[in-house]
Order: sequence, then C-alpha cells, then structure tokens
Amino acid sequence: MVALVALVVVALAVTVLVASRSSTPTTPTTTTTTTTTTTEVPSATIAAVGDTELGNTPLLPPDPAGYLAPLRQYLDAPIVFGNLEGTMTSVKRSKCQPPSPYCYAFKVPVSFAQDYRDVGFTVLNSANNHAYDYGAPGVASTSSALAGAGITQAGLPGQIGLVRDGAVRVAFVDFAPYYNTNNMLDLSQAATLIARAHREAQVVVVYMHAGAEGATAAHVTRKVETFYGEDRGNPYLFAHAAIDDGADLVIASGPHVLRGLQWYRGHLIDYSLGDFVNYYDFATEGPLRYSAVLRVTLRANGTFVAGRFTSFVLTSAGLPQFDPSGAAARFVNQLSRSDFGTSAAIVGPSGAITPLG
Repeated sequence: MVALVALVVVALAVTVLVASRSSTPTTPTTTTTTTTTTTEVPSATIAAVGDTELGNTPLLPPDPAGYLAPLRQYLDAPIVFGNLEGTMTSVKRSKCQPPSPYCYAFKVPVSFAQDYRDVGFTVLNSANNHAYDYGAPGVASTSSALAGAGITQAGLPGQIGLVRDGAVRVAFVDFAPYYNTNNMLDLSQAATLIARAHREAQVVVVYMHAGAEGATAAHVTRKVETFYGEDRGNPYLFAHAAIDDGADLVIASGPHVLRGLQWYRGHLIDYSLGDFVNYYDFATEGPLRYSAVLRVTLRANGTFVAGRFTSFVLTSAGLPQFDPSGAAARFVNQLSRSDFGTSAAIVGPSGAITPLG
C-alpha cells in the first residue's frame, strides 16, 4: 500500500513538471542586420568627335545613312557631340562670290540631319568658319533641320546647347574666333556664357574651333595662331581661361589634325579631335589621316570619372575606320608629352586616359 502511494506521488510530480515546461512561453531569437547604404553620385557620359562633313553639294554620298552606319557602334553614348563643318541648306548663293579656288563653302541637304541623328549624334556645333557659308538663310535652314531631327545645336551667338544624361543636365558652350558665333576672342563674353551655362546645367562642356590648320599644325604653340592671315585664337590660353571660369571639360577641333591632351586643375583638355568624317572634302594623308572618338564620364559636380580614346584612320573617302593598332593614340601621346610635360594626359594601351604621373 505504501509502495502504491509512492508511485502515485512520483507520477503526479512528473505530470506537473511536464505541464509546467509546456506552458512556459518561448522567447523568439531576434537577428539584427545592419545595412550600409551608399548613395552613388549621378554622372554623364559624352562621346565627342571632331569635324564632320558629309560631302558638298553636288558631291554627296549616294547613301548617307549607309555611309555612316558602320560608325554607330562607336557612338553608343547618352550624349554624342560633333562639329558640323558647313550647312544644311538648299540656298544657292554662297559667301564665295565670285567663285575662288581659295574660298570654300560647304552644304548638304537638310535631310542629312536625320542621318546624323540616326547614327547617334545628339549635339552638333555651329561655332566655326563654315556656319555662314550660305549666309543667314543657310544658318536658319541648318538650325531648322537640326531641330527637326531632334539634334541640339550650339555655338551661334548667345546659344548654349542643353542636353541630359538621365538626371544630369549638361551644357555645351561652343566658341570660335568670329563675331557671328560665340566669340572666343572676347574672354569676358566667354566667362559670362560659361557662368550662365552653370546656372542652367550641372556639367559644362566648352568646345573651341581654334588654331592653325594642316599637318604642320599638330602642336599647341601657346601663342596666337593664324591661318591665311586670320586670327584663330590662342587655344592654350582660352582653354585654361574656360576652366578657370568653370568649364568641366574642354574639347576642340578645327586644325584638321589631332592635338595633345592635358590635365589642368583636375580637368581634361583635348586640343583637337581632328577630322572624324568627310566625304572627299579634306586631305587624309600623313597625320591628317588619324582620327578618334573621345569618351568622357563626369560626375554631376563636374569631376572626372573616366576617359577613353579610341583610335581611327580615315579612308581616302573620308570614312573613319577603327584602328586596333592605336596609331592615333601613339601620335597624340607624343604630342601631349612634348607640349605639356608633366601635365600631359596619356592614353594607355587599353585606351584609358590618365595623368602622366
């Protein structure tokens, strides 16, 4: 009887213990994850080339779209810039009256504007010595053609070209040494335009159509340069002044030959991108055959992110072809070292642009 009571007591104790454990609430395990959020500064990428001229009426490519099509893959960027060397018009009377072997006036049909847009161009410059080849009517026709094709124009007096790469606004302020364009010979006017551009955009690109011309004009002299007695400005002085005034990048063409690259106050200057495309209009021999596409990415605050220089050579028909040998880059590196010393910007084997040091 005593043994039986003892067994009952033990059984009751076990039951109470089990019941007690099953009724105890379980505290969940909490895992805390710390996430670090990095806000990426937005940037803008620009592909830039030099002088473009798709012939001169009546000598025109029979299929301009097909002529340009091979270039599309190299102009794959949100913003694509080039210099329009001439006009898009059907106006007949040019500045060359009477006709002269020393006077050149260029025009192509207005329909060519769409061919430019289709290959990738989003901004074209009119600050050059051929914008007024067919007078004010030619200028008006060109402006209308570009607008109709969705291409932003820059360089006429007081004109700033505004484009976007995503959220980043980019202003192109283009200059040439002429009163009927944004005039680079007037440094105070240039400073005013660059300041205005900074009020309208986050990134400011300055283009200059400046310097002497030809195979012997590859070096930056740091002096006033002339061609056939015409003042073509001091590209070195103007480029530095433009950056002092707030430009984030300076690019150029006009000499019809490539020139060197320089760093100045943390900003890149390309003193000439030479000729990019021309249909039997300009010479393509010796150093004049070298061409390039410059690709630059800038942060929204204007600081340099990356740059790339892609080498091309021009065919006898004036069409650029990709050059895997990088001859144009080697040519430019020689010029950069010679003209700018320790401030030179150098194109590496992969095409990346870096300071010499």
